[in-house]
Amino acid sequence: MKSPLAKVIIIFIFTLICLYIDLPSSFPIKFNIGNYSVDKTFNRGGLDIQFGRFSFRRSLDLVFGLDLAGGSHLVFEADLSGIKPEEKATALSSLKEVIERRVNFFGVSEPNIQISSFENKSRIIVELPGVSDPKQATSLIGQTAQLVFGEVAPQAEDKGENSQLPFVFTDLTGADLKKASVVFDQTSGRPAVSLEFTDEGAKKFESLTERNVGKMLPIFLDNQIVSAPLVKEKIAGGRAQISGDFTLEEAKKMAIQLNAGALPVPVKLVEERTVGATLGEESIYKSIRAGLVGLFMVVLFMFLSYGWLGLIASLALFIFAAISLAIYKIAPVVLTLPGIAGFLLSVGMAVDSNILIFERFKEERPRRPLREALEVSFGRAWDSIRDANIATLTTAFVLANPFDWGFLHTSGPVRGFAITLALGVALSMFTGIVVSRNLLRVLVREKKQ
Repeated sequence: MKSPLAKVIIIFIFTLICLYIDLPSSFPIKFNIGNYSVDKTFNRGGLDIQFGRFSFRRSLDLVFGLDLAGGSHLVFEADLSGIKPEEKATALSSLKEVIERRVNFFGVSEPNIQISSFENKSRIIVELPGVSDPKQATSLIGQTAQLVFGEVAPQAEDKGENSQLPFVFTDLTGADLKKASVVFDQTSGRPAVSLEFTDEGAKKFESLTERNVGKMLPIFLDNQIVSAPLVKEKIAGGRAQISGDFTLEEAKKMAIQLNAGALPVPVKLVEERTVGATLGEESIYKSIRAGLVGLFMVVLFMFLSYGWLGLIASLALFIFAAISLAIYKIAPVVLTLPGIAGFLLSVGMAVDSNILIFERFKEERPRRPLREALEVSFGRAWDSIRDANIATLTTAFVLANPFDWGFLHTSGPVRGFAITLALGVALSMFTGIVVSRNLLRVLVREKKQ
């Protein structure tokens, strides 16, 4: 077990890292001290971690939602009348995947795409920050997904192995594919994707594999290659398996993409709204001012009520804010007005645990030495702090509805509020208990009785 001083040093180093992440990506540094002057521009890079097949990249800029950055809000209603009830959930997931792929063509930073099922209506809500002309987005997103199998063009084969291999489309399409699902290869045990064709599709697939043994068989979704497996032998019976060095997530994603073409879902635009960026700038300015005023009021209240103990709690509150902002940038959390409201609420709640502890300390102090009174106060206040925060986290979980349960209404703004509130409550337990406690352990010297 490390000493409290070591823990405090680790906490401060961690806080400094968070403060570095919190800095703007670029800002000028100008100052003069006597004959010495500095006129430079600070540039903070992003995160770019590559470890084997794992890669993690972040620009470390705050991501604002539609209400703050401005952009387009589109709502599409899915026509599931031709889909079997047991396949509707899969079809909707596949439709969402297709729309995400199409949205990527716009180069939109952090688009928000959600499925909303309510009163027997299934809708896809698309929010595109920064896209002011929704007409182009609507025309591209609103198309039905097109899945088609291809094969290597004969004339390209004749040019040799090093030439580029253009592909041609075949008559085997998504209409011939019943469904795709994730399975585990019986030989290697690795995740794979199983394909099941209709009777007509089975005949086409058998003929296609027969003439392409030893060649790639590309599968296109909206003219983009989803997979290009190598045909090892002629495949009859209408069932096939795509094997490879897939992770489970990669296999799931491929199955969803293939199902997007196998279960084509027509969509129609039912709502279109453009949000101006001017409203966003004004809202951000007011939110920052409200946050600073709120922070000052909390610090003032804690100091007036608990003196030097309140200052320690305020220092923990500063660490709380630094870590919160860093998490928002790394995750990233899309900040909306309700999301900022959730953060501001969590700032006030971050000192709740300290208030409970310090009130308990007032009761314990007359009967015990200073250090022992603090330790006992932290220990006995923990049950109340834990139960109160679990209740808030449960409420945030219901509001966020992370599993998209149908009996709960899912709203993007409400979800943003719930996410920032839950993050704030979880962090407040860390700063209120761990940070405050170790700061006090270091600063308090027990007076010998």
